[in-house]
Amino acid sequence: MSTNIRPSLSKVALLFLKIGVIGFGGPAAHIALMEDEVVNRRRWMSREDFLDVVGATNLIPGPNSTEMAIHIGYILSGLPGLILAGSCFIIPAVITTAFLAWVYQSFGTLPEFYSLFYGIKAVVLAVIFNALWKLGQKAIKNRQLLMIALGVIALQLVGVNEIAALLIGGLVGMLILTLLNKSISAMILGGFGVSLVAQNSVTTSPVVTPSLWQLGLFFLKVGSVLFGSGYVLIAFIEGELVNQYHWLTQQQLLDAVAIGQFTPGPVSSTATFIGYLILGIPGAIVATIAIFLPSFFFVLALNPFIPKMRQSKWASAFLDAVNASAVALMVFVLLKLVQQTLLQPFDIWATLMAIVAVVLLLRFKINTTWLIIGGAIVGWLLQTVI
Repeated sequence: MSTNIRPSLSKVALLFLKIGVIGFGGPAAHIALMEDEVVNRRRWMSREDFLDVVGATNLIPGPNSTEMAIHIGYILSGLPGLILAGSCFIIPAVITTAFLAWVYQSFGTLPEFYSLFYGIKAVVLAVIFNALWKLGQKAIKNRQLLMIALGVIALQLVGVNEIAALLIGGLVGMLILTLLNKSISAMILGGFGVSLVAQNSVTTSPVVTPSLWQLGLFFLKVGSVLFGSGYVLIAFIEGELVNQYHWLTQQQLLDAVAIGQFTPGPVSSTATFIGYLILGIPGAIVATIAIFLPSFFFVLALNPFIPKMRQSKWASAFLDAVNASAVALMVFVLLKLVQQTLLQPFDIWATLMAIVAVVLLLRFKINTTWLIIGGAIVGWLLQTVI
């Protein structure tokens, strides 16, 4: 996988440390920031290579944006880059979350930071839209890929989980792009909205106070099997930690989710908060390492096969379809975020901020870092002064 410029290891580390500090808004926003910094501004990767990594990342379990950082670090600087890029992206979120967990345990309440992050949420929507606009132009290269992307959105609308929708999109697309004529392709795409959704149940006995080993094994399992967005992570943890193991109360989990919404970096750093609540500093350390560790091994195993996938007609078609499907998944996430942030209830100020941010990004190419800082300042003024 080729790059235009070969950066030094220190530059890679500093970039992902920066993204980890300003990376508000969840995986879609993180990937948007990476695309802007790595492809547009520094030209360390082509947009085609970046899309291939997005598609490959969506096929393995673990937090997507973290694995994107690990993949890009490995491509740019080998094994040291893999370790440094992933670690630098994770560390700011872990430190921030651990500090807030200490505050929460010490004072029994959350700090009132919501006014500061009011504007950030609106700007993040614009950052995601900007990335989708650019990635979509590369990924949706023909009418067939557009129909595949629309089919994946339809699957999401009827409740199919992310990884199932992605795989269906990739497999259907592979057949359409390699074997089938237009009439048969249309028939397949016409029935694209039908899928089965499997649900797994766990029958583990409740454990009120786990050991470090139990806590670590739980989050290791989560990191090894988790697909999709942070919302999927939250649902997974709620089903087991609250309802089955009883390690947390419902209110504690809701507070952990709130922390995840206004801290930068990967949402999976929620594990740090939960680990601290359950077993203090040792619990925070064990939970953090356990949930992120599988991602480093998954990326290390998969990355060498990405260029080979492009050499095969079938694999290349599958990856094209997966890329289109990954963009569709990000579109679906963006639609949900717009609904939650701007429309329920309708927020005129946040909507105007998002529109202005889109114009600044698309028309004037404003750096996303300054846009996020500006959004935080404007949001704070709107909430506290006006």
